[in-house]
Amino acid sequence: MELQFLGTGAGVPAKHRNVTSIALKLLDERNEVWLFDCGEGTQMQILRTNIRPRKIGKIFITHLHGDHIFGLPGLLSSRSFQGGNTPLEIYGPKGIEMFIKTSLAISQTRLGYPLKFIALNEAQPIFKDLHFSVYTKKLDHGIDSFGFRVVEHDHKGELQVEKLKKLNIPAGPLYGKIKKGEIVQLADGTIVDGKKFVGPDKKGRILTILGDTRKTENSVILAKNCDVLVHESTFNKDEAKMAKSYFHSTSNQAAEVAKKANAKRLLLTHISARYLGQSALELEKEAKEVFPNTKIVKDFDLVDVPFHVHEEDQA
Repeated sequence: MELQFLGTGAGVPAKHRNVTSIALKLLDERNEVWLFDCGEGTQMQILRTNIRPRKIGKIFITHLHGDHIFGLPGLLSSRSFQGGNTPLEIYGPKGIEMFIKTSLAISQTRLGYPLKFIALNEAQPIFKDLHFSVYTKKLDHGIDSFGFRVVEHDHKGELQVEKLKKLNIPAGPLYGKIKKGEIVQLADGTIVDGKKFVGPDKKGRILTILGDTRKTENSVILAKNCDVLVHESTFNKDEAKMAKSYFHSTSNQAAEVAKKANAKRLLLTHISARYLGQSALELEKEAKEVFPNTKIVKDFDLVDVPFHVHEEDQA
């Protein structure tokens, strides 16, 4: 599981930061990429990565401001031209379906794959399968803006093959029964308790990606005990009044959310173009005063989201 930031700026494209888009690479887990927002120029940013548009299976839209959606018609069209023929799901607020269908219709664009639109629902998971669940809640941004909580389900413990080999237990159908924790009897009469040859379950990872928002309790709920929290940081702490006026957050407000939610790591994005070089690092410094494990991200940063490491795993 990896996050790649395709755009980390706020409002308008800048030379050093494009507008918002985040790719969640789930290639090992699902052989798929999920996109969160798709600002203008996102497909150009993708060309500078190893992401293949045909691998994008889901797009989650936080809200309908242009710097988060203006890249959608072009990306959807290019995905078709580049051989993408698998269905694509788009999750977003009311209006996203009209925006996309109108853009495609006016430009007479025909896609070589079906689109499925899923309205956001706070009452239940908006997506769930055997491996992941995705939840959403409304934030505080003047227009409807949402955050997403991606929960990976726990992984069953791995079969400890080396232990079995030391006991000369042959590979084959027995391994499947042992991995299920069953008690099996070998040809020589030996009884093997499968539970003793399966490692501990791996706890699934939790990732929270928030749209534009003021500091709000729903952000804390979505980020509760998450491994990584991606939070906007449009202003510094001295501009708290301006942040509130424009329905945005400061860097230390993002850190306060991370601390209250007991998040493990905070990534700051959606940075105003006024912050260049050292002034951008000051946003990170401000946040670290509240929540030390903070990083301000830049375009094309790749962030691994590792599994938890427990003492028994290191033994």
